[in-house]
This record gives sequence, C-alpha cells and structure tokens, in this order.
Amino acid sequence: MALEMLDIYHPSWDKIYTLQTGSAYYNKNQLDKALTYYQMSSELTMIVVSGNLKQIEWIRCGIDSIMNHTSDIKNDAVTSMELTEPKSIIFKGDIIDQFIQKEIEQGFPGAALIVTRYGKIVKQVAYGYKLKYNENGTFIKQPELLTLETMFDLASLTKMYATNFAIMHLVEHGVLNVDDPVKKYIPQYSGCNPKNECREARFIKDLLTHTAGYAPSVEFYDPRRVPPSFFSQDKNTTEEVLETKLGFQRPRGGDQLPVYSDIDFMLLGLTHTLFNPMYNTDYQKSDFAATEINGNTRNHTINFPNVRTHVLQGEVHDEKSFYSMNGLSGHAGLFSNLNDMVILTQIMLNKGQYGNLTFWSQKVQDLFLTPFPYDVTFGLGWRLNRNKSLPWFGLYTSDQAFGHEGWTETCTVIDPKYSIAITLLTNQRHS
Repeated sequence: MALEMLDIYHPSWDKIYTLQTGSAYYNKNQLDKALTYYQMSSELTMIVVSGNLKQIEWIRCGIDSIMNHTSDIKNDAVTSMELTEPKSIIFKGDIIDQFIQKEIEQGFPGAALIVTRYGKIVKQVAYGYKLKYNENGTFIKQPELLTLETMFDLASLTKMYATNFAIMHLVEHGVLNVDDPVKKYIPQYSGCNPKNECREARFIKDLLTHTAGYAPSVEFYDPRRVPPSFFSQDKNTTEEVLETKLGFQRPRGGDQLPVYSDIDFMLLGLTHTLFNPMYNTDYQKSDFAATEINGNTRNHTINFPNVRTHVLQGEVHDEKSFYSMNGLSGHAGLFSNLNDMVILTQIMLNKGQYGNLTFWSQKVQDLFLTPFPYDVTFGLGWRLNRNKSLPWFGLYTSDQAFGHEGWTETCTVIDPKYSIAITLLTNQRHS
C-alpha cells in the first residue's frame, strides 16, 4: 500500500508519503519505517471511522491534505501579504474530493469547503445534499443538492464570528476592556453562592478563557434537568437566571484550568444582536442545510416540553439558543455560508482589516491570540494550536494556527504562517 502513496512528482522517486500520518521519507533505507507508520495509521483510521468520531478523521484528513507543504511554489501575483515560510504549499484538492465523495456515497449528507491563500480562493466546492432524509430517516426521493450559497448552522463558530468579533471591535475602540469585571457592562450581574463565589469577582477575560467557573452546559429548557427556578424557554427569563441565579461549578483565578462552557458566551452575547434567519423574509427553508433528522430528540431518545421532532432546516439546532434564548445567543445561533465565511476568516488573516475597513489593530488581535498560561490551547475565545493537541487542526498547521469548531461539524482553521484559511461546513448531523 505504501508504494501506492509514492509521490510521483518527486524527481528521484525515493519519497514515501503516508496520508494518514503525513510522514515523508526521502531515503530508500527508510522504507520499512514508512511502511510501519502507514500500517499504524491505517489501523488508527479504521478504529476512528468505525465509530462516532468519524467526522474528526474526515476533518483531519481534509486539512492535512491542504496543509502538506512539500513544494516550492510562490504566488507572485499576491503582494498584500508577506511570505513568512520559504516553502509554499502544494494543494492536493483531488484527494479531498475523492475522500468526501466516498463518504457521501456511504451515506454522509453534505459539505462545503473553501480555502484561501494570500487572499485568493484556491478551493471552493460543495459536495452532496443539504436535505437528504425525512423525519423517519428515510432517503427522500428528490434530495436537495447542496450549493455554494447554502447556509449552515455554525453552532459554536458563533462564539468567534459573532461574539468574539464584536468584542475585539469594542476593545479596539476603547468601549470594552477584557480586564474589567462583567458587572461593569451588565450591572445586574451580582450575588454570591454559599461558598462565597461572587459574580462581582468575574472578569470579561474569565468568560473568554472559560475560567469563570461555569458548568459546560445548563439545560434550562428541560424542567427535569434544572431546578424549577432555572427552567426557561424564554430569553428574558434565561437572561435573569444567567445574571442573578446561576451558580459556579468551580472557583476562578489562580491556576484554574479552562473548562469549555457555552454559559460563558451566553453571557458575553447578551448585548449583541445575532441571527434568526427564518424571521427574515428574504430566506426560505431551501436556503439552508438541514441538521438533525428528528429535531432535538436525538433519534427519539430525548423528550422535553415543546421538543422539535421535524427535520431542522433554517432553525438553530442548539437547544439553549433556540428554546432559552429565542435563537439570539452569543454561543450558538449564527448562520452563514462559504461566501461570508471567507470574508470573516480573511479579516483574521489581515489582522483586523478588510479592504479599506479596519475593525481592530494587530495589537488587539495579538491580545486575543495570546495563550492562556495553564492551557495554551485557549486564547481569548479562540482555540490555539500551540501544543498541537487539538486533532481538528491537523498535522501540518503551524503552532501559530488558530480557529474553532462547532457541534454541527463545522470548522475553521486559520494559519498566518502560511497565509491560509480553511472553512469546512457540514451537515453531518443530518444522517
């Protein structure tokens, strides 16, 4: 199998390259080592793709294929960005196409991918279907093809491209300081728990780094999962619970490790207007990629008041956002497509600029991309590739790369070292 992976473009034909591990071997006497690594990686792939973590392997393989920098190709047509790496990237788009198409043949619904480098689009393609199954999980007779314009439920990418973007812009203009207490901006955010853990002691940066002490998630919408005073399927009630009642699962400060929490960004997003696309008469269901087949029931295993059972299309999937925040929340609820995502990711590559517009300075962006001392995978909101422990960054991104992923299986990777941005939007949950 390893011989099939020989890079035919290498002049001496003595390079073994294994897709799964990304390892390259230039000497024939290292063939055995290459074969060993290939076998190990193939076994690992079989383990991953046989279970529920299949999407992780897909994202990793797709990003790894893009980031394989094995050639000296320079794009002289682009002068707006400085080349910081002497070796450029050879783009293996056909590998990505083959991989995803094979997945779709085996039942995967659809995906949309866009890749930019030095401000130019080098790959933009839509695969599969935006609507493939009905509420019974049956393949519909006329599935709707996914297009480049199809909009996706971004899930937790909302945290970055709505809430974080807004906060970075406010910091740039001196309207907000991440070192300020939350109470300065939400005056009603006050009170202590029996352990004397007080809201007044929480700072904006605590929410951004997920160190405020909140639980990862609180199911406000389900009366069986929360105390009666916390139950809410109304935005105003949920805001009151967040600001005055919800306690802390752990203390803040010191050497507290980040614990990723939707609650942090629900608080950060309370003052921002986000998205509810189906309230806009310019859109209809067919403009969106479907998410879960049976609403929020997880294949009829979950039930709570007003639970949705229909195929979700154009409605935010996240229960806290849809039921408890009326679709307007800082942690989930944003919808977007490839055309908009390429602009949002390019703003980050341009360090806060796009065209003649300046949203924030490099100083502000550097602040938000500074690693948290006790877990360098966390910046202010952004996830970082500093120790290369997050699998969805892939093997070839540099330690300067940053981005985020979403529960609906959406992902962005931005790598300033190679001036490249990758957005992968899927509706994997619609299967």
